[in-house]
Amino acid sequence: MLTFLVRRAISIFAILLLVSFAAYWLFYNAPGGPLQLIAELQQSGRNQLDAGAVDRIKLRYDLDLYHGVRYMRWLTGFPSGPIVIGGQQMFSGTPIGCLKEAPSGKKVILQYADGTRIESNCLRPTYLQDLMNPNRRLSKGALRLDFGVSQLIARERPVMELIETRLAPTLLLMGIANLLAIIIAVPIGILSAVKQYSRFDYIVTTVTFFGSAMPTLFLGIMGILFFSLFLRDAGLPFLPPQLAESNRDAVVPLLGEITAGSLGDHIWHLVLPVSVLTFVSLTGWSRFVRSSMLEVLKQDYVRTARAKGLRESMVILKHAFRNSMIPFVTLLVGVLPSLFAGAIVTESIFSWPGLGRLYVQALGGDYTVAMAILLISTFLTLISFLLADVLYTVVDPRIRLS
Repeated sequence: MLTFLVRRAISIFAILLLVSFAAYWLFYNAPGGPLQLIAELQQSGRNQLDAGAVDRIKLRYDLDLYHGVRYMRWLTGFPSGPIVIGGQQMFSGTPIGCLKEAPSGKKVILQYADGTRIESNCLRPTYLQDLMNPNRRLSKGALRLDFGVSQLIARERPVMELIETRLAPTLLLMGIANLLAIIIAVPIGILSAVKQYSRFDYIVTTVTFFGSAMPTLFLGIMGILFFSLFLRDAGLPFLPPQLAESNRDAVVPLLGEITAGSLGDHIWHLVLPVSVLTFVSLTGWSRFVRSSMLEVLKQDYVRTARAKGLRESMVILKHAFRNSMIPFVTLLVGVLPSLFAGAIVTESIFSWPGLGRLYVQALGGDYTVAMAILLISTFLTLISFLLADVLYTVVDPRIRLS
């Protein structure tokens, strides 16, 4: 087991490095990113105002540094000052980046602090002492959960502080929805398999196929139209269409007055998004449990257990259900990354102030926030896969990890 865990830890770290590099490169080169903004300013004529704006953008995003140095600073926080290579400190006058390239075919002579002279095509080099510029934010690195500051959503606010403010609503929404989905889906799936081809099975199969075929976007919009708009116009108890709490007190038929920010107000706002997420999840999970149970119920050891005279409930729960849980574990551990990342579509529809909606907003140009959410979600996904492998040994003692 120890060898397996060490090997998986190494692979998780390697995958995280690859994902972080790909995300860093893609986000900075994506349309609307800082590189495109610089290109647009440079094409506008490069007047004095634009030149100052370009320099500020480069300083904010470390774009005056070479790609490798910039990526290492974002990932590890190094270098934050003079660089040490081979036990010797590099001179502060050593150029590590280039602010302005020389025209094609033109070369200039750069002189290092130790007197060394080299030929280069850089007219405005960046030096190590520029890393200590007071206007440049020094980061501890993404590996220490310091992803820099927000550039658009909450300017100059640390990304982790912004994520922490959105984490609780996402955990509340996804936690309740997934818990209800599991509590409802597992018994329904078991009963549907045990009573195969019964009226109950046909009803469950029809509903689950409908739920699986309907996109979350469609269900969310239909829920708002019916439970919020139609019921309100009809003078019946209705549900709020968006946000996690009311801006002011509301009066709901039969329910009375709901105070803004109260516990009842939060529950009132949770009902609709939780219902949509629960329905979408349980339709898929119940079908998965049903198919797993049907596979197990045909096995010889189940027939042997019945032939021994064991109670049907004992046969179903102890012999059939436990073995059918092996494939279900894979689906179950997938809940872990969703608890952090949230439901992007659902949170966007209901304007829920969670991480899923924050990620959509960050894709509009706040790439430091988007990269942070993507990297943490990737890490939790890899951890969930590892947890699934460990849980296999609990569900089925015959499985050994080495």
